[in-house]
Amino acid sequence: MNIELLSPAKNLPQGIAAINHGADAVYIGAPAFGARQAASNSVADIELLVKHAHTFGARVYVTLNTILFDNEIEPALKLIHNLYNIGIDALIIQDMGLLECNLPPITLHASTQTHNYSPEKIHFLENVGFSRIILAREVSLDSIRNIRQKTSAELEAFVHGALCVSFSGQCYMSQFLSKRSGNRGCCTQPCRSKFDLLNASNKLLRHNEHLLSLRDFNASQHIADMIDAGICSFKIEGRLKDMAYVCNLTAYYRKLIDAILEQKPNYKPLSSGKTSFCFTPDPLRTFSRRYTDYFLEQRQKMASFTTQKSLGKRVAKVTRIDRNKNIVAEIYEPLSPGDGLCAYNPVSGEMSGFLVNHADGNIIVPNSLPILKPGMDLWRNHDIQFERIFKGHSAERKINIDLFFSDFVRRVCINNSNPISLNDTVTDGYCLRAIDTDGCEASVEIQYNKTLTDNPQKSIETVRSQLSKLGGTPFNAVNVCLDGFNPSFIPVSVLNRMRREVVEKLIAVRLQHFAPNHLPVSPNSIAYNCGPTDYRLNITNRLAEQFYRRHGVEKIEYGLETTECYDNIPLMTTKYCLRYEIGQCLKHKCNQNISPDYRTDLFLLNNGHRLMLKFNCERCEMEIFKA
Repeated sequence: MNIELLSPAKNLPQGIAAINHGADAVYIGAPAFGARQAASNSVADIELLVKHAHTFGARVYVTLNTILFDNEIEPALKLIHNLYNIGIDALIIQDMGLLECNLPPITLHASTQTHNYSPEKIHFLENVGFSRIILAREVSLDSIRNIRQKTSAELEAFVHGALCVSFSGQCYMSQFLSKRSGNRGCCTQPCRSKFDLLNASNKLLRHNEHLLSLRDFNASQHIADMIDAGICSFKIEGRLKDMAYVCNLTAYYRKLIDAILEQKPNYKPLSSGKTSFCFTPDPLRTFSRRYTDYFLEQRQKMASFTTQKSLGKRVAKVTRIDRNKNIVAEIYEPLSPGDGLCAYNPVSGEMSGFLVNHADGNIIVPNSLPILKPGMDLWRNHDIQFERIFKGHSAERKINIDLFFSDFVRRVCINNSNPISLNDTVTDGYCLRAIDTDGCEASVEIQYNKTLTDNPQKSIETVRSQLSKLGGTPFNAVNVCLDGFNPSFIPVSVLNRMRREVVEKLIAVRLQHFAPNHLPVSPNSIAYNCGPTDYRLNITNRLAEQFYRRHGVEKIEYGLETTECYDNIPLMTTKYCLRYEIGQCLKHKCNQNISPDYRTDLFLLNNGHRLMLKFNCERCEMEIFKA
């Protein structure tokens, strides 16, 4: 079974970098209709990425995962055909109306925006034509095992990155507050904002805190268990992140997964080539809000009330402030001018930051001095030296090949009009054949009048040396076999030409070998019986309505992006529970001292918007309503 490391690509350079740092696949936004409007790319750029990825047997998945309006169906369909023609490996979609279109025979992945949480929903999506289901982040290991038993579709799961506090595809907060829909790719992330928490008596319980902002997801300690549970693709979130983040996290998980697969002989990486790194990967040295493994094993504390920004890595502890207003500290890692450090403000409890002007010994010279006290930790959330690594050569990925160099002699007929003519000639020259670890093969022959050499050993060494010079190519020559070669004088230019041509041919063979093998989607009428059939189906066009009617949904309710009817409906549904987070859970026995202030209805207040919290303790879920 193949195991895939799936990395984000904001653009072509990041996509190429992700492949070079060990990704088995990348996901990238199309020119339009992707769930990250700020991460769109031209078809031409995606085509270049496909060629680079397929050289290594890696894949390119394109996100077209927003819900569509009627006037967008035709341009979306045209775009899909263009993407199919350039050879992408799969299309990630949310809008079921696309299944009613005349799609090319392209592989479909069900976006996490389709709320892939229950075995019933995943079974339905498989039956209507999706070959892969991207699971909701909230699923536990036990749920993954249960889902695996109910479906034969590929299962993809997030392994790292930012968390949406709501079930994906079921959040309408941004649409309600600003008319910018997350399901349309333009979420304003109101969950990262500050809120006040009040009870039914309008008593202020928490003030100006990031009450819905979660830490980042990190499942690195669970990869082996997730493989055993049935996950085949491990996805790093981050199509809006920078180059350092993509390279660092891809390298980190490449090394982790490779180490695990060495212990699992029945599994192997999806793509080809070995990657070497010029740095030590460390998730804490690029963007991180601290980490949680969310609900993989059990409910836990997972919020970051004090800041929604990157905290980074703890690098120092304050000893004192000297008379020059410099920081005297116990420093754990070398600091550089331009590093960004931060600390929790002891007065406000929020994070405050500053830049390092100079660092020498245990002295840090800040560009401005925040409120600091002895014993406070300093965190580095901008590591300038680490980020500089990724502006240069930070990794190399190579596919091992064997080269076979030999003489050839061929008898060529020069009188084609008379097959029985004996008028022919003998040509001779050299042949170079290349075979890679995937069994792909290419060869070139060149006619050349051979000249005996006075130094056979030098000739052999020259051939080996020149043919092994594969820098700048995707290949590494493990063996250069000269069986069948009678040492003779060969100009270096001839060897270089043969090497260049065989590399070009081998790449072409690999591109053909790893071209996608798509299966067409065949419409059917399997019943939809896996959840609410209201606005949460996110129907915003007539074809999506047609899809659900064909699958037995009789009462069609259009999505909030078209109706804008927000009364008495959940604007957000989440497994995250604010009561639990602040130690006031009415269900779990670990919270014994419940304050009467929290036994009433609870409300969130933000910029004049009042939101009501409802708690479904039976399902351990929280809902947010317009108050």
